[in-house]
Amino acid sequence: MILDQFWLTDAQFSKIAPHLPIDTRGKARVDDRRVISGIIHVLKSGGRWIDAPPDYGPKKTLYNRYVRWAAKGVWVDLFHALAQAGGPPVQVLIDSSAVKAHRSASGGKGGKNQAIGRSRGGRTTKIHALTDAACRPLSFMLTGGQVADCTAGAELLARLPACEILHGDKGYDSDAIRRQVEERSAMPNIPPKANRKWKNCFSPFLYRNRNAIERMFCRLKDFRRVATRYDRNAANFLAAVCIAATVSYWL
Repeated sequence: MILDQFWLTDAQFSKIAPHLPIDTRGKARVDDRRVISGIIHVLKSGGRWIDAPPDYGPKKTLYNRYVRWAAKGVWVDLFHALAQAGGPPVQVLIDSSAVKAHRSASGGKGGKNQAIGRSRGGRTTKIHALTDAACRPLSFMLTGGQVADCTAGAELLARLPACEILHGDKGYDSDAIRRQVEERSAMPNIPPKANRKWKNCFSPFLYRNRNAIERMFCRLKDFRRVATRYDRNAANFLAAVCIAATVSYWL
């Protein structure tokens, strides 16, 4: 194996293998470990699929496996299965990060919204995430870059696991968000906006560790196909985010 290539270790692949599809028809799949390692290598390096090293096998096999499993939700389900195995968190953090959309991300088929919008930074996609206090991601959602955090947060909080405290920045300071968190038996620790007439309870001491979710985003963006979006289809880009999160935190 070449040092500048990514290869899954035996321990890492043993965690992934039980969650891979087994309902294949016709010809048996080629070596899963080799193909998945090749997919991760492309996501980390940010190169074109056609430029993948020949050690990983046919380039078309890498791309087809990545896209077909993204459409079936295999990569997202794999991420959720491993994240849930970590047990319920005591504290959960919520935030978002914008990603620049490359020109090759234009023209998604079907005429549907592919989670690309126009914001101050140009054509961008926002990655919304929930993490625990140890930086480990729990759930992701994509929107266009112009979507407000409190708007997307309402949908993302429907996936909030059982916890005691939810930390968020001022972008999530809305009455609706606070009620939604409290209905799930958690305490919202969100700094109040300056224009609030009635200031909600807020603990700066507990809030000081909220930078864990910022560090999580920084680590995900070490994968160059996450730092810049090249995928036209939102499902493909979400798969890239979930694969990066799985490799970085759950293997």
